[in-house]
Amino acid sequence: MSRQIDRRAFLRRGAAGAAALAVGPGLLAACSTDEPGAAGRKSGPGSSPRSGGTLRAAFVGGGASETLDFFNGPSALDLVRARAWHGTLGNLDPSGPDGVRYGVLKAIDIADDLSTYTLHVRPGVRFTDGSRLTSADILHSLSALAGKSKLPVYRLAAANFDLARARADGDLKVVLPTLRPIADGRLILCQGNFLVVKDGTARFRKGMPSCGPFRLSEFTAGQGSAFERYDDHYGHVPHLDGLELRSIADSTARAGALTGGEIDFAHDLSPVTARTLADDAEVELAPTKSPYLVGLSFQMNMSAEPFDDPRVREAFKLAVDREAMVKTVFYGNAEVGNDLPSIGFPDYADGIPQRAHDPKRARRLLEEAGADGITVRLTTGPETPGMVEMATLFVEDLKKIGVRASVRELPAGQLYADFPAYSALPLAGSYQMPIPALSTYQMNTAGGSPSAFGWKKSGTDALVARARATSDPEQAEKLGTQAQRTRWEEGNQVLPVFKPNLNARAKGVDGISDDLFEQFPGFSRASLA
Repeated sequence: MSRQIDRRAFLRRGAAGAAALAVGPGLLAACSTDEPGAAGRKSGPGSSPRSGGTLRAAFVGGGASETLDFFNGPSALDLVRARAWHGTLGNLDPSGPDGVRYGVLKAIDIADDLSTYTLHVRPGVRFTDGSRLTSADILHSLSALAGKSKLPVYRLAAANFDLARARADGDLKVVLPTLRPIADGRLILCQGNFLVVKDGTARFRKGMPSCGPFRLSEFTAGQGSAFERYDDHYGHVPHLDGLELRSIADSTARAGALTGGEIDFAHDLSPVTARTLADDAEVELAPTKSPYLVGLSFQMNMSAEPFDDPRVREAFKLAVDREAMVKTVFYGNAEVGNDLPSIGFPDYADGIPQRAHDPKRARRLLEEAGADGITVRLTTGPETPGMVEMATLFVEDLKKIGVRASVRELPAGQLYADFPAYSALPLAGSYQMPIPALSTYQMNTAGGSPSAFGWKKSGTDALVARARATSDPEQAEKLGTQAQRTRWEEGNQVLPVFKPNLNARAKGVDGISDDLFEQFPGFSRASLA
């Protein structure tokens, strides 16, 4: 199955092809030809048997707002593209000795008093221009780029480490002082999204030096990108000769491209679409499993009426019919949420009682708050399948308790495009990446973060900080559960469902999950039959 296509032709026809796919697979035209693999290509030091060929994968993109600057790119495809192109510090890996699998780092040491982290750079990692990756590149990527990003996931480094005092200790060590003692810093730095670019990089462009598994050869925002294998990639040279990432917003269109032979992997299909593929002998469904489940939620802005009243917030949580959402939207292939993120991770507070569906009490609370008959608009978008359908059901649940509710649906890729405007919305849909609970709190909520939607509780912040500052697992669990209970009781998040990413692949595609971080998959270990 060694396949290759004219990349420039692919990118030129991207938008027209996506429109045709949305009509249905019957209109698909063949666009690939079978060619022998590139058997004569040289192998790098980490080479291994490879299948060759070009794997083609489709994702929800951000249209014209897609960017090569992943530090400020909010769409799933922006990060997937970046993970193919740039080296990562590491990925979360529950089976790893430190709970992570290192990338361009070979280890992270933590001082006994939790005041300093020492990052050990893997020797011999090279950028595509031949230069060696050093501690200066790590410092630039963390301090100058991630530390100044507008996206919460990247601000997490600056929220925990004193980047102003970070320093290189020779070419292969970076010393990161912490702002306060933390024991779980490895889980922050090695989430799979902290990627490394060359020192001094200010503009992201095709042809810039990179150290990921693939070289970027083509990119057109809203259409797609093409890559060639980087033969000197550290550790593990990809099996594939090339990779194509296509931007196809519609779930049905992604599935049609898969069944029509246009692509080999379709990311994050809707539950309805996935069901249509169940009996296709040439396709395999590959849903992610706990703890790699996506939390779908609704954020109530405590800075705006009526959500500054805890009775209103509780009423909205009691109004939602969680079981109905799991059955109706996901056909049972999801888990009921309890208004707390990170289900399945060790620090998730699973001892807190499940919140009931109680519309009668919800209506009483609204009456007590003088908020019966209020008008609200829920803003959401198809950033991941299920978000819009869940919003529609939630609005119907709210109507049953007397709320005059409506849905405002934005186009795919636009919900987070203007993040300050998003975080000022009174009621908004959202989704949470699968990240440990205390790290998630720090990333999204602590200190009155914009993504906290008005939640600012210094006491809860202090509990989370104390939980993260102890190396005693029992004490950390006790403090972490106490903090999460406060969020459960007083918080402004309705989180009714955790869903898997419903991915699908052509028969013979293998190894994608071996790259970890399946919500934003990598392809360095993927192969074609």
